[in-house]
Amino acid sequence: MLINTICTGLLDSMAMGVCVAEADTGSVLFCNDLFSTWFADVRVEAILHETLPDMTSDELAGMINGTSIEVKAKVKRRSLIIEMKARKIALDGKEVLVLEGQNVSRLHESEAMIDSYAAIVERRTRDLEREKVRVEKLLLNIMPRSVYEEYMSFGSVAPRLFDPVSVLMLDFVGFTEMSVSADPNVTVAELNDIFTAFDRIGELYGCERIKTIGDCYLAVTGLPHATPEHAVAAAKCASKMVRYLERRNTTHEHQWRARIGVASGKVVGSVVGVQKYIYDVFGPAVNLAARLQAHSAPMEITVCQNASQELQDSFDFNRQRTETLRGFGEIEVASIIRRRREGSTEVKGNPGGTVEIAATI
Repeated sequence: MLINTICTGLLDSMAMGVCVAEADTGSVLFCNDLFSTWFADVRVEAILHETLPDMTSDELAGMINGTSIEVKAKVKRRSLIIEMKARKIALDGKEVLVLEGQNVSRLHESEAMIDSYAAIVERRTRDLEREKVRVEKLLLNIMPRSVYEEYMSFGSVAPRLFDPVSVLMLDFVGFTEMSVSADPNVTVAELNDIFTAFDRIGELYGCERIKTIGDCYLAVTGLPHATPEHAVAAAKCASKMVRYLERRNTTHEHQWRARIGVASGKVVGSVVGVQKYIYDVFGPAVNLAARLQAHSAPMEITVCQNASQELQDSFDFNRQRTETLRGFGEIEVASIIRRRREGSTEVKGNPGGTVEIAATI
């Protein structure tokens, strides 16, 4: 009796429910208190497979062969999951079944909790990745990629002098009047459409858009990576922009006409501002491009003398003249009338003023 009491105490301390039944009839010979707590119908002389829920005689036979099954138990208002194992042993010359049960509800709850946390972490990771892409896209709209990478690596961008580069300044004719007289939604949508096309054109020629200010579009070639053909690239980009506007005006109600100035020289590039920072460029080339743009006729590309010298092998010019530009004095300037290309002899220009770029551009 003492040994039985000790064994029962050990089983209870191990949180293990034990039931012993005859192998041939399934009649229960013994079950400890924990097993009785889980399965109230299991008692001495009861038939085991008839009193255990969710367990058939085939499953019982399978457990004897080494498999384990999980059955549900209802204790008060709580549902438990009991993992059951069985083995057949000889006792007093008879074969008996020994069922061992262990409450694995907490294990299942822990696994479910881990799966839930993993799903939350996975969802948060996807959200962070989307947010990272969105922030990267926003930052790349206000600074070149190399500047963005420097900013993300070091948290700041060192001001740099770029010499020489070519600056393209474009401004639309009559935009102020259009912005107050036309539907604002239509005006902004068209402006966005045009600037998006300009961005694609700039990518073709390595012309980096720095910023837009209202209807003004500022882009630079030779920045941040130096290129010896910066002036030619800027002129080709400007020509392509004019060509795009000409084609667009044939199919749209609003007629967009732009003045463009292209100047070569020095600029300083850096990120300015803290709360609302933006990558910007400063220097004589920026100011000169703005002055040239202001002296251009509608749909005309005006370049300074040093730029025209670099472009003379690729473009033809007219309206070579001397202009007095604020801050620069008298400057020799010229207007592009066409781009030279082998096999193209067509000239679409108005030598007297307004310039149309050749169709081959």
